[in-house]
Order: sequence, then structure tokens, then C-alpha cells
Amino acid sequence: MSVSLTKGQKVSLSKDGGSLTRIFMGLGWDVAKKGGFLGKLMGGGEVDLDASCLVFDESKTMVDQIWFRQLKGMKGAIVHTGDNRTGAGEGDDEVIKVDLSNLPANVSSLVFTVNSFTGQDFNSIANAFCRVVDDTTGEELAKFTLSEAGSHTGLVMARLYRHSGDWKLHAVGEKTSGRTFHDMMPAITAAL
Repeated sequence: MSVSLTKGQKVSLSKDGGSLTRIFMGLGWDVAKKGGFLGKLMGGGEVDLDASCLVFDESKTMVDQIWFRQLKGMKGAIVHTGDNRTGAGEGDDEVIKVDLSNLPANVSSLVFTVNSFTGQDFNSIANAFCRVVDDTTGEELAKFTLSEAGSHTGLVMARLYRHSGDWKLHAVGEKTSGRTFHDMMPAITAAL
């Protein structure tokens, strides 16, 4: 059963006494329709949102980065399935798969971000969400709605972290700016 998260909420991802081995973080969005008669006819254009996964060790040092320019990391334990430049279609537009069982023991946090590579702000985006899915069963574990409009171009979506041997999810929801995660590093490190 999926948990609908709100900003700041934390949830355990352990399963009835078992532990997760593989998950994926899905990101989906639509382009907001512009107001007025012409806007309704023409739609909102295209918005290129990019999902990234940043890997941190216990000392809060970034040890890997998985994004549209580096689709694999952690020796294949984390895989970005590819860049969607429009948000067109239903469901997940970008997916990052994580094999938790193959992450080194020193990995303590995975921070998932989204940014508008083309520079449109979140006023141009509708129906945005991220969700965590058990990649073994296909069961959605948690979903976080990101559709808060605003002049920001980036968002620190969520942090997946180890706590007492289990993986937990923190819906961060911190607004920021940047065309890539590099521009968002102060907000990312603050989420650790």
C-alpha cells in the first residue's frame, strides 16, 4: 500500500519484517497549460525536467552522481533509464533504478533531485510527482506530489537513507534554482 507523503515527512521502506533489495524512483510531470484562448489551443510547450541521484557516504561526501550525463553509477547498482525532454506521456517520465543490496556499506544517503534544464520555472509544470516503487514486486511504496508552482527551477525531492539497518525515505521538497544538480549543491547538502 502506497503512502502519500507531504513535505518533511519520513517513512520506513522496510517490508513486513523483510528488507527491500531493489527500488526505483520515478519522476513524472506535465506541461502546465497557459491561460487564455491561445494558451488553451497551443498548450504549454515543452519542459525538460531532469532527475538526478547523488550518492553520499557516512561523512556526507558525495561519492557518485547519476544523471542524464552519467546514466550508471556505483558499479551498476544505480541506473538512470534515460532523459525525457518533454514530459509527454503517462506515468513515470524519468526513472532511476537502485539495487540497494549492491550498494557499498559506506553509502548512507541517496538524494534525488529534479531541475529544469531548459530554465522554465515550476509555474510551467503541472502534475509533477516522484514515487518510490519496489522494483521486485512493482508495488508503489510512497508518492510525493511536487506540483507546488513557483519561480524555482529545481527541487530537492527526497532522500533515501540508512537508519538502524533499514532504508527510510524523507520527502524533502526543498525549492531551489539551477539547470543541473551542480547549481543546487547548497540545498542538497543541507538535506543531509
